[in-house]
Amino acid sequence: MTKETQITLPDFRNLGILLRAALALQVLGLLAALTHASDLGGALALFFSYAAYLEPPLLSVMLILFLLAPRLTAMPKRLALAICVATSMLIALLWHLLLQRQAPEPDSASLLRTLLLASIAASFILVWLDWRARRLSPALAEARLQALQARIRPHFLFNSINSVLSLMRSNPARAETALENLAELYRALMADNRQLSSLEREIELARAYLDLEALRLGERLHVDWRIDAGVDATPRRISMPSLVLQPLLENAVCHGIEPHSEGGRIGIDIFTSGDQLNVVVRNPSRPDAPARPGNRMALSNIRERLALHFDAEARLSARQVGDEFVVQMAIPLHAEEPLISREPKHARPA
Repeated sequence: MTKETQITLPDFRNLGILLRAALALQVLGLLAALTHASDLGGALALFFSYAAYLEPPLLSVMLILFLLAPRLTAMPKRLALAICVATSMLIALLWHLLLQRQAPEPDSASLLRTLLLASIAASFILVWLDWRARRLSPALAEARLQALQARIRPHFLFNSINSVLSLMRSNPARAETALENLAELYRALMADNRQLSSLEREIELARAYLDLEALRLGERLHVDWRIDAGVDATPRRISMPSLVLQPLLENAVCHGIEPHSEGGRIGIDIFTSGDQLNVVVRNPSRPDAPARPGNRMALSNIRERLALHFDAEARLSARQVGDEFVVQMAIPLHAEEPLISREPKHARPA
């Protein structure tokens, strides 16, 4: 097997991988039930019977592979894949013998059938997960990330330029600061975003964006930052896709502040909970406010970017709570991609 065609090893500590493996096994059980049953009712009954038989070994294998994941990653791919298949066969064997103890006589044929089916099922799932990983190859993910970010880029640049132009004569120092903030944001937009960014960097860019919006909105815009002390104290790396916090704040400004002549307050809560970083953004949302298009589209873009980086381990939810619109983003703390190196602010090329 050449390097190009070698099956890749799934990340058995990724929730999405575990859920897809469990679903694939249940689909195989359903196909087997449909093959052996004479009608739909019998197929469903047989499927539930198969599911009850498959669940204990499935959960056991997933737990073992979850614990072995760091060691499997360090092994040669062929050896690691062989251990995955062998583990599935061994666990299936142990559960088969445990259940067969209740039978009056051992059945060697059923034992061999169990081992064969376990090896086939494990191999099928590994091949399917590899096919899915290749389908979402880094090149494709890169292209999709760049396309998604391209939808976000124009949103704040035009308004910021107009705000800077209005300050050029009346307050040159503030205009210069605004241009520096704009340059920081533009540098982040133009950077190579294949890697993850640090939370510190994303907060810095978000503050730069809010400073630019404050030029335009003045006293109408109030911002409350609440960053939990545990965020800085955690020993684990906190990273996220570049520029996901800024679009959330842009939505909050566009849909929560701009429609109201009296303005409003945006709340930003950042805290850790277990193995996740939580970012909660709140903005006013009144029923009498004129509707503006684009809110759901921006949230969908961010949700897709999170899925590309973290699969099912990250989530983005949005809901109306009283007179507020609340968006909550949860990101795992154990990201393995290297962080984007942070350049000194306002650094100029030599």
